[in-house]
Amino acid sequence: MAIGLTHYLVIGGILFTLGLFIVLTRRNAISILMGVELILNSANINYVAFSHFSSGNVEGQIYAIFVIMLAAAEAAIGLAIVLSIFQIFHTIDVEAAETLKE
Repeated sequence: MAIGLTHYLVIGGILFTLGLFIVLTRRNAISILMGVELILNSANINYVAFSHFSSGNVEGQIYAIFVIMLAAAEAAIGLAIVLSIFQIFHTIDVEAAETLKE
């Protein structure tokens, strides 16, 4: 049995669903960032799979590289925000950040 486009799309869908579940259910800021990374990785799997199975186009791979760069920037900025919240509130619980509104 050969691995086809459907297999990659199923894996991408599972990763996206898992990432969305983590983002919606966790209160820990680092866990939320990991959920966002899973969502971005599922998009990368879909980009590369469509690129591979569509007559050798490389646009999907180029998009995946851009998403990887954006994920690295998101991780750096997100972790800086988490460290800032931890220094102020001594916790990384996102509920504590609600007091920043006032």
